[in-house]
Order: sequence, then C-alpha cells, then structure tokens
Amino acid sequence: MKQFLLATTIFLSFFSFSQTPIITNNTEISIITIGPGNLLNDSFGHNGFRVKNEYTDVIYDYGRYNFKDPNFYLNFAQGKLKYLMGKARSSDVIAFYKSQDRTIKEQVLNIDKTEKQKLWSYLINNNKPENQAYLYDFFYDNCATKIRDVLEETLNGNITYKNPENYSQETFRTLIQNNLHWNNWGSFGINLALGSVIDQKATPREYMFLPENIFNFYELATFKKNNTPVVKQSKVLYLSTYNKENNMFLFSPLLILSLLSTLIIWLTYRDYKNSTRNKWLDIFIQSITGIIGVLLVLLWFATDHTATQNNYNLLWAFPLGIIAAFQAFKKTPNTWYLGYLKLLIIMLCLMTLHWVIGVQRFAITLIPILIALCIRYIFLIGFYKLQKVK
Repeated sequence: MKQFLLATTIFLSFFSFSQTPIITNNTEISIITIGPGNLLNDSFGHNGFRVKNEYTDVIYDYGRYNFKDPNFYLNFAQGKLKYLMGKARSSDVIAFYKSQDRTIKEQVLNIDKTEKQKLWSYLINNNKPENQAYLYDFFYDNCATKIRDVLEETLNGNITYKNPENYSQETFRTLIQNNLHWNNWGSFGINLALGSVIDQKATPREYMFLPENIFNFYELATFKKNNTPVVKQSKVLYLSTYNKENNMFLFSPLLILSLLSTLIIWLTYRDYKNSTRNKWLDIFIQSITGIIGVLLVLLWFATDHTATQNNYNLLWAFPLGIIAAFQAFKKTPNTWYLGYLKLLIIMLCLMTLHWVIGVQRFAITLIPILIALCIRYIFLIGFYKLQKVK
C-alpha cells in the first residue's frame, strides 16, 4: 500500500509539474489583440496568445519589462533593455484591459491538434526563466511581430498573407503617426527622436509591427497547403468607448511652441527697432538647440536603437550650439560666430529641402520655432555686420 501511495504521489507530482501541455479536443489557441489606451506606451495596442481548454485558460504575451532591473533607465536609453515573455490568467488580463477601457478582440486559430501541441509547447518553453528575455526592437521584434514570428515558425511557414482592403503603402513614420494625435507631445517626441530610417516604405509583412495590423492581416491569412483560413472565428470580447480626440490644446506642442516663437520674434523685432541685441535670448536659443543636438547625436551613435539613426533634426538642433552659447554671451564674439550663424541659415534651408523631397518627415508643430530661429539668425547676421561697419 505504501509503495502504491508513493508511486501515485510521484506520478501526480510529475503530472503537475510537467511542461508537456494537456491538449484536449476542446483546446483552443487564439490571437488576442488589445486596442490603444490613453498613455503613450499604450497608444499602439498589444497582442498575445490565449490557450483555453477544460483545465486552463491563460494568455502568453511578449513585451514585458521590469523597472527593478539594474540600470533599467540606462539600458532603455541605450537600446539594450531586455524585454520579457510572460503568462497570466485570461480572466485577469481581460479584467485589466477592461478597466482601462481598451478593446479586446480574439481570433481562434484554425489549427489541428498536432499544431496546437507544437505551438503550446513552444510557448511553454519560451516562458521558462532562461528563455523569457529578448532584446526588444520597436519595429522588428515587439509584442506584435512575436505573434507573427512564433506562428510562422511553429507552422513551418505555412501561411499566406493578403493585404486588407484599406491597405495603402505607407512609411513606418506614417504608420506610427496614424496611432497618435499630431498635436501631442508623444507625437512630437517621436518625430524629434526618430531618424530618416523610418521614412522608408514598409512592406506588407512589416506592417505587422502594429498589433491592430496583426488582427487585420490574420483575418485574411490562409494556409498555403489547402488555402483554408488561418482564423476559424473572430469575436470582440470588449468594445472600448475611448475617444482619441486631443482635448489638451492648452498644453499642446503647437500652442506652447507658437507662444515661444512669438516671444522670440517679438524680442527680435524690439532689438531691431532699438539697434540692440538681447544676449540672454541668444544664449537660451544656442544652449537649448545645442543640448537637443547632443542628445540626438547620442541616440544616433551611442545607442543600439536603429530607428534613431540618420536624424536630420540635427539641421536645426546643432550640437555646436553649446559652444556658440559662450560666444553669444560676449558683446563682440569671435569672427567665426558670424560664419556659424550663416551655416545655421544654410542648414535650415537644407532641412526644408529634406522635408519637401521626403528624405525625412519632421513634426509639423516645429514650424513656428523654425520660422522664429530663421528670423533671429538673419537679424543677428545683419546686426554683427553693422557692428563691423561701426
């Protein structure tokens, strides 16, 4: 009897802790798509896999991170932050996103028992502590592309994608901005920090870096072998009432930067009328543009972020502004400072050219500042030339 009980205990222990999934006839594996939320990091939605049968109902997802990790912010800035895969009860996940008023959609996969076994085993293995971490990339290795890549790998590439009816070839930047209001600080920051590399056209497959496009493309996807749909059933688990309209105009980039630009132009006009120069304004301009320029250079060359490369915002936010600020402090600056101001005018013209021919798209809300900077630089060139005449 003792031997029987021991054997039973060992068997049950093995059964309980075994990593082999229990595939039943009622097992369903689905793609879960979460709609956008109110915060910037929620603006693009989320994806996961749901596994459901008589014994379990869990959601596996990618793109988690731990704020308590050593050097979290430094690694994030350098593009070296390790993101994680995770698992949670479906009821908890659904309740959480409902509380945030975010749409939840589910697509039940049309796969057989063997394919379910392979996919679930893959997810279980991927969720082991030693396999959870991966190096995140916003465009090529995020919570959405993981869904696509895992399915393609476990189904041996047996998927054919079709373009949705509303598909039109767009750049990565446009696809991002479609999920943001043009006049908010998130949109402004993204357009400022990300370079011209994201102004290239995305392929249909690359569209799936956005969670909503995972849903759209898999709605029409078929299996290569028999041309049957990849998705057996689609349903909305929760429909959001969230309104994406921007109601914060008083704190928007357009208003704040327009007010700042108006102040710069007004002070410049006053200097022109009085034949004087407000050195503190020039110190402020050179310091701020210089600091922004240094940050952009660091994002380009000192990090592993690929999307921050070739950033022509440096044509208006030039790093040498930090040095030029010391010249702006002087009553009579060195001769090279006049040449530097002329260079700034040329670079603003080059930026306009880059914008017009499509090399890089910049934040529309920058326009007032660019106009103000141009007016100020032209005034300073004339002012210093008159000083030389005197």
